[in-house]
Amino acid sequence: MAGREGGKKKPLKQAKKAKAELDEDDIAFKQRQREEQKALKELQDKASKKGPLAVKGHKKS
Repeated sequence: MAGREGGKKKPLKQAKKAKAELDEDDIAFKQRQREEQKALKELQDKASKKGPLAVKGHKKS
């Protein structure tokens, strides 16, 4: 009986992945993604400043 071996065992550490070298296509793709994210954030900021959409008159009960 080994009383110290109970419970979860820690997983072994995985080796760090080497940085992959990026070619021109990858760099262009990542740049495009950053631009799209920036544009989306600007649109969200613009939309949050305005009031609710399509509100007309009183609600009928």
